[in-house]
Amino acid sequence: MSDEQIEPSIPELLKTLASDLSLLVRQEARLVSVELASKARRAGRNILLVAAGGALAFAGVFALLAGAIAALATVLPVWESALIVGFVVVVIGAALTRFALGALRSIEPLPKQTVASLREDVAWAKEQIR
Repeated sequence: MSDEQIEPSIPELLKTLASDLSLLVRQEARLVSVELASKARRAGRNILLVAAGGALAFAGVFALLAGAIAALATVLPVWESALIVGFVVVVIGAALTRFALGALRSIEPLPKQTVASLREDVAWAKEQIR
């Protein structure tokens, strides 16, 4: 026996490449799933904040209108009191909703880690074919 190392044949190399690519595709699919699930959880939390903000603004409109209108009605006509209190409550609710919507917009829907990993995989596969 000689100390020469036997090079694998082209069919063996192609078989190994196909096996490696198959494993890589499965791993990338798992990565996409995990990354998208994480983004969906973040989006869900922010959607709940939007709903909570809207609900609080809605409830706040009634509570503050009743109390503040009664208080202001001692100084102003009732209709003026109602307009002032209603405007303030709506502005607060709108600010909370805008904050939550801004947080939702900041979520990048594209799975960046997976895209970067896929680019690396394509480069690796091209290198293996050479």
